[in-house]
Amino acid sequence: MASYNVPALAKLIDKFESLPGIGSKTAQRLAYFVLNMSDSQAADFAKAITDAHEKIKYCSVCCNFSQEDMCPICKNDARDKSVICVVESPRDAMAIESTKEFSGTYHVLHGAISPLNNIGPDDIYIKELLARLGDDTVKEVIMATNATVEGEATAMYISRILKPLGIKTTRLAYGLPVGSDLEYSDEVTLARALEGRNEL
Repeated sequence: MASYNVPALAKLIDKFESLPGIGSKTAQRLAYFVLNMSDSQAADFAKAITDAHEKIKYCSVCCNFSQEDMCPICKNDARDKSVICVVESPRDAMAIESTKEFSGTYHVLHGAISPLNNIGPDDIYIKELLARLGDDTVKEVIMATNATVEGEATAMYISRILKPLGIKTTRLAYGLPVGSDLEYSDEVTLARALEGRNEL
C-alpha cells in the first residue's frame, strides 16, 4: 500500500507531538481539529500564540508572567508584601492562587537547581529574589518548590542563604505527594499544605 503523506499536515502533527504530554494519537486529533476550523478560527488561534509570545514578559518584581512591567499581584496594594511564596513556575503560582488561601506575593524561579541537567543557582531567578529582601519589608519566605529532589535541593539552598538575613523561611507541609508537581494538586491539598507549612 502506498504511503499517504501530506507534508503540511505531517509538520502540524509533529508540532503538536512536541508539546509536553501529547502523544502521536492526540497530536493527530488536534491537527485534524485545526484543519476543520474555519479560516478565521485558525487565524485567531495562530494570533493567540503569536500575541502571547510578543506581549507576555516577566514581571519586574516577581518574575511571573505579565503583560505590563508589574503583574497584577505585585501591583495590588491589598496583598501582604511581607510574605513571599517562592515557586518553580508560573503554573505553580496559579495553582496556589486558585486556593484563595494565600494573600501574600510570589516569586517565580523558572526552574530548580539540577546539577544533573547543568542547572545551577545562577540559571534560575534566585538573585532577583534576594534583591527583594533588602528593605526589611519581607518577614517570611515560603518555599513552595515541588516535592522532588530538585525542588528540595532548591529549597534548602535558598533557605541557607536566607537564614543569616533573619528572615523566617518555611516549607510547604508534606500534604503534597512526593514526586508530583504543584499544578496537578487539588485546591484542598494545596490549602492544607499552606496551612501546615514548617520552618526550615
